[in-house]
Amino acid sequence: MIEIENVTHRIAGRTILSDVSLELEKGGIVALVGPNGAGKSTLLSLVARLLPLQSGGIQVDGLRIGVAADDVLARTLAILPQELNVASRLTVRDLVGFGRYPYHKGRPTSEDTALVAHALTLFDLDDLAERQLETLSGGQRQRAFVAMAYVQDTEYLLLDEPLNNLDIGTSRALMEQLRNLAETRNRTIVIVLHDINYAAAYADRIVALKAGQVVADGPPDQVVDDGLLRRVFGTDARVSLIDGRPVVLV
Repeated sequence: MIEIENVTHRIAGRTILSDVSLELEKGGIVALVGPNGAGKSTLLSLVARLLPLQSGGIQVDGLRIGVAADDVLARTLAILPQELNVASRLTVRDLVGFGRYPYHKGRPTSEDTALVAHALTLFDLDDLAERQLETLSGGQRQRAFVAMAYVQDTEYLLLDEPLNNLDIGTSRALMEQLRNLAETRNRTIVIVLHDINYAAAYADRIVALKAGQVVADGPPDQVVDDGLLRRVFGTDARVSLIDGRPVVLV
């Protein structure tokens, strides 16, 4: 379980998160949605310890962020931030292999090599494995980064806007893979999404933030409605139920 307790965060004197408390149970997909500047990425970064906690507390399976050792946490949760600065001359195979570092500490075993090969296949990267990152399209690079986070083989996978640069077919394929991971391997996936239709279609739970506060939290069919769109996104778009899932009609 991820326990977020009364977390407040400020940047340059501006409040980004205000007294946020959440309990995210193990298993399934939790989608963080909300307008730009709502605090979604900041919250994810605090859980992933990419930002230092200023106020409140966060625990992941009883491991307290800011107290537990980094190498222990690296085997518990993996993060894909919005931006990653890596050497462009790395091959896709090398990049994905970095996800195994918390386990082998620079001395990969045959098991590590096999897990990397599996991730390359799972994310349709076999044909790109020996290509350098600088030769890839934005969507291909994004898939490689997701594969790197996946191969870290943690109970928790934190993804910040993983659908950036992906076309509709690749986006659907990635979300279906994440859905399969949650269902067959009991992974807990916390994902920041801008497209609320993807959140409604694939997430078990939606947490909507606005101005640094949680304003809605629950299953998609209980959370996504016309009122949420007006209150959180300031739009009069309508919501219709299709196959039991809410769909925003543009």
